[in-house]
Amino acid sequence: MTAANGKIPLVDLGAQYRAHRFEFDAALAECLDRTSFIGGPDHRAFAEEFAEWCGGGYAALVGNGTDALILAIEELLGRGDGTEEIITVSHTFIATTEAISGTGYRPVLVDVDPDTCLMNLDGLETAIGPKTRAVIPVHLYGQMVQMDALMQIARRYDLKVIEDAAQAHGATWQGHRPGILGDAATFSFYPGKNLGAWGDAGAIYTRDAALSESITARANHGRQDKYLHQFEGVNSRLDGLQAAILRVKLRHIDAWNAARREVASWYDELLAGYNSIRLPQIREEAEHVFHLYVVQVEERDRIREYLNDRGIGAGVHYPVPLHEQPALAYLGLKSEDLPVTSKLGKTILSLPIYPELTRAQAERVVATLVEAVDA
Repeated sequence: MTAANGKIPLVDLGAQYRAHRFEFDAALAECLDRTSFIGGPDHRAFAEEFAEWCGGGYAALVGNGTDALILAIEELLGRGDGTEEIITVSHTFIATTEAISGTGYRPVLVDVDPDTCLMNLDGLETAIGPKTRAVIPVHLYGQMVQMDALMQIARRYDLKVIEDAAQAHGATWQGHRPGILGDAATFSFYPGKNLGAWGDAGAIYTRDAALSESITARANHGRQDKYLHQFEGVNSRLDGLQAAILRVKLRHIDAWNAARREVASWYDELLAGYNSIRLPQIREEAEHVFHLYVVQVEERDRIREYLNDRGIGAGVHYPVPLHEQPALAYLGLKSEDLPVTSKLGKTILSLPIYPELTRAQAERVVATLVEAVDA
């Protein structure tokens, strides 16, 4: 979405393109000249550059973030028998549980912390049982789960840890980015992400060379070379055009994340003292990258409509928790089983945030939000 007619969208991809038009156009032109649409030099280079940016290691590039989760689970655990369990949160996008059930495991959902909206680690440990095989912590809104404490729990019970980092490109916990402490981290490069492609794309980052190699092979029909297949895999490839775009964006992501933090600091400053608006909470050992700036308010739907009617692109991530979704009714959970998550579904509100957002725009967002709350 692009700002127009005085509107302030939730995210403005047009502003990003206009700011770096010549870089993007040149990268695409080079890819077109080479006709390297599957694989090719941009694909190889982005895999290396992204892995180095994550902290050193290996990146397997795949078709999207959901496939990244599926492939990471399959390679780390093998397919489940339908009774084995993987623990994650209800407060996430459905792709997290789709990957669990799609690989033959049963999702076990736990509640979140009311301040950070991240996995409650006491709830995690309580949920671990004899069938538990892995944990998928979801690094939400741009902030990472407390990975040191989570890894202590996982090691105690001999569990694999696959970090869902679809909203955490560049975030850190105690100086470590996603995938450094866990067995692997999965990324989505959906266009609206902090590091977004111009279509679907994803990656699995790991420090395990053999794991990355096996995921890469499985994502490309189990190939060893063009006409030799060690096993039957799938077709989930990040194409050359997306790799070319992502290489350009990777050069700017640290500056863009810093700009997002500045926008968040404006919101913090301008909203200070409004007790009816609960602001995002950042743990001391976390570096937040503000994929989303999420406040909590009563009468959320009315307030969101008020903002939208006045050209402010407020959103909700997510209004219906997974344990309340018809698709997961088979888990047998009620709203009150995960009370914090259920309450968040009624109160969370995402405000516009992107690197190009100006101070004047932030002031207009806040003024309109305060009007809505007081109306």
